[in-house]
Amino acid sequence: MSTLVRRLAALRRRGKRIVFTNGCFDLIHPGHVRYLRAAKQLGDVLVIGVNTDASVRRLKGPTRPLVRLRDRCDVLAALEMVDYVTPFGADTPRRLIAQVKPDVLVKGGDWTPDRIVGGDLVRSRGGTVRSLSFARGYSTSALVERIQRQAR
Repeated sequence: MSTLVRRLAALRRRGKRIVFTNGCFDLIHPGHVRYLRAAKQLGDVLVIGVNTDASVRRLKGPTRPLVRLRDRCDVLAALEMVDYVTPFGADTPRRLIAQVKPDVLVKGGDWTPDRIVGGDLVRSRGGTVRSLSFARGYSTSALVERIQRQAR
């Protein structure tokens, strides 16, 4: 983490805007890609915090994640709009947000800006907090349900 923090500080000194988002990203689908592309357009550097396997289980239940952390991070890092990927094990990314110090904090449309964890930290530094709309018809949970129905 200290390497990431140092790199981001250097980028910030060069005038780059840091955008941060987080999530489980269990099964990457077109909705994720569209969301991450829109997030990247809000700044110069996109950092993604990815829930560890243990935190995904706490948040989503004992059958998740379907894809282990290392593989989820590899897939996200391969996307052209993603600059940095870092895992976090807490139930919320608040501590990670405090370390990354993003200029822009982004979450999906199910979060209103006033409810986004860490928004107060970002705003206190003069940053912005945004809620981006979802791409209709895409959801990891819905994909899992559809796969389970088809397997029966």
